[in-house]
Amino acid sequence: TLNTDRYHRLSDEILEHIVAKLEEIGDEIDMKGFDVEYSQGVMTLSVGEHGTYVINKQPPNHQIWLSSPVSGPQRFDYDEQHKKWFYARYNQTLDEVLNNELSKALGKKVDLLEHFDPQEE
Repeated sequence: TLNTDRYHRLSDEILEHIVAKLEEIGDEIDMKGFDVEYSQGVMTLSVGEHGTYVINKQPPNHQIWLSSPVSGPQRFDYDEQHKKWFYARYNQTLDEVLNNELSKALGKKVDLLEHFDPQEE
């Protein structure tokens, strides 16, 4: 099971990686209103006229919550077997949802977990 320390480490690690990738993408593209902010476990991504994504840690539940302008609210649990944040209702991982939706919004292929190497003990 995921203890609290490990939850914080794993969730911080993936959120910080996603933020860094989105900042790289923001530098590469020319989109009015594209902006990424990350503070205290909450990431806000504005993709211009496509809306705003909010991803936040939900420590009491050991989850990561996503609010998407495309697919609505989703709650991701850590899947130990696959080492991914997973939403059972839609049978999708956090990166699959974001990659699919952002690829459409930005008109280019997005792979947020490219070069992601989780630091497992």
